[in-house]
Amino acid sequence: MKDTPARHGGTTGPDLSAPGTERELLRTARWAAEHAPSVWNTRPWTLETDRGRVCLRIDLRRRLPVADPALRESVISCGAALFTIRITLLAGGWRPDVHRLPDPDRPGLLADVSVAGAAEAGDLERALFAAVAQRRTHRGPFDAQVDDAGLVQSLGAAARTEGARLRVVTEPALVRSLAGLVGAAEHLHRHERVRGEEIARWTRESGGRTAPGVPAQDYPPADDEAARLFPGRDFGHGRIPGRMRVSGTSDGTVAVLATPGDARADWLTAGEALQRVLLTAAHGGVSAAFHPQPLEEPLLRRFIAERMSLAEGGHAQMLMRLGRAAPAAPAQAA
Repeated sequence: MKDTPARHGGTTGPDLSAPGTERELLRTARWAAEHAPSVWNTRPWTLETDRGRVCLRIDLRRRLPVADPALRESVISCGAALFTIRITLLAGGWRPDVHRLPDPDRPGLLADVSVAGAAEAGDLERALFAAVAQRRTHRGPFDAQVDDAGLVQSLGAAARTEGARLRVVTEPALVRSLAGLVGAAEHLHRHERVRGEEIARWTRESGGRTAPGVPAQDYPPADDEAARLFPGRDFGHGRIPGRMRVSGTSDGTVAVLATPGDARADWLTAGEALQRVLLTAAHGGVSAAFHPQPLEEPLLRRFIAERMSLAEGGHAQMLMRLGRAAPAAPAQAA
């Protein structure tokens, strides 16, 4: 295996075209998992490799007790890391044997992944793995929305493959309503002292992206929000001004990811589906902006699912915008 440049910003990732040992592939799977999206880039997981398997555990030291008291978003983040491990093994020519929540007495153990034998790596698996280093979270307006009907269908199919549903919202009234709920939740959150303190612990000055947390170059200045329909999270919170360069004017394409149930197993499923959707999008040159603020408020979350009927009869797990961003916009693993 060797490192080769990926498309966005010169990001590099391992090349799985050359055969490698099982040990090398598991090491690559751990590398890939660290590039999965996570709430506030907390990366709330620990990965242990031993005897041909990877154990995925939630790391409670990185929990967000104010924003995520039930650990729903943290488990979703871990689910995204789990899918990344799975696709890495498949792209490397090995079939993953996945045991989710294998031990009821150890709820922190979310998954046990072992190598079950050789498998033929297809073009889809290789493309999704290549997109691991290309995927990026975007925290501003886009240059354009997703105007490729075939790609939109592929994103929906990606979610269904993992047992979730992706509802693309195109009705202008519903889009404005969702934007209003995001704005209302964000307004409440900006006036909560304890939430502001929690955000401050996970934001930092501009710099490298190897450390957990959100650096200032990955969110725009607060004074840029006046013309935006969907307000972003106030990561600066008056402490560290955002330094992300903003060039686009499009809100992008709005989508809601939902699962039939709302237990820990469903949150894990949501994370796996989310990462498959995001990697499919990244392969098509599309980035995502996340807006979970109203989903962090129980009443608003139920309103989105029940009154707005945007969860396909299930439970809304993620609200996002999808679009095409300028190549110069910063990429990151969050």
